[in-house]
Amino acid sequence: MITSRFERSMNYVILVVFAVFALAPIVTILLTALQPQSSDATGGVLGLYPGNFADAWTEGDFARYMRTSLTVSAVVVSVALLCSILAGYAFGTMQFCGSGPLFYLFLLGLMVPTEAIVVPLFYDLRELGLTNTLWAVALPQIAQSIAFGTYWMRAYFRTSPPSLIEAATLDGAKPWRVLWSILVPIGRPAVVTLTVLTFMWTWNEFLIPLVMSPNGAFRTAPLALALFKGQHVQATALLAAAAVLVALPVVILYLLLQRHFIRGMLEGAVRE
Repeated sequence: MITSRFERSMNYVILVVFAVFALAPIVTILLTALQPQSSDATGGVLGLYPGNFADAWTEGDFARYMRTSLTVSAVVVSVALLCSILAGYAFGTMQFCGSGPLFYLFLLGLMVPTEAIVVPLFYDLRELGLTNTLWAVALPQIAQSIAFGTYWMRAYFRTSPPSLIEAATLDGAKPWRVLWSILVPIGRPAVVTLTVLTFMWTWNEFLIPLVMSPNGAFRTAPLALALFKGQHVQATALLAAAAVLVALPVVILYLLLQRHFIRGMLEGAVRE
């Protein structure tokens, strides 16, 4: 079907309009972060004050909180990704007793909001002596991420070419070898998409670290940003700079993996 020049032009106009709506808040935050902190501020470059980022980083002690967030995110992403691949492979390619009800039990994790379980979960972890530890913050998020990850990877494995699995099986490959040598490499976009989504959700999580670490020993970057906001209510430029710093790791990861991420999202849109 040939697209007319008018239709192509309208497509570009629509894309530009939506791009402006999407980018306007980001540009506003960046410009705010580069404004002077006071009317008599000095040291700007071409009217911009990039020193706000250094000031926010130092005053908010974001180095410590960023390390905590990176540690929690690394643990959650690593464990959840491994478990999701294994569970998705089992549900997507194997038939075993109780696979249907067990899969729907996994899906139940997508339907239960965090607010409904965080308080009883806190008391359970406190009885085990895990509150104010890395595992108190990471384990609930691992469980939540596995629920979605299993659903996501099952959809991928269910639509993998059966001929590849059959050929590998005829060559003597065991299920473990089929998974890691064949299906995972060709499913890189799905795995990368799951990695980015899990990292983003973990990095932005606010409630679980707040409740599971009441003494602040494992305060993450979003919590530090909220605390920083309470201490600098009137310092708009510093608040904007701190917000940019907290969001930067997610943006960097997305930019590094955007090609695989977009491909994985497009492939996932047509899967069951």
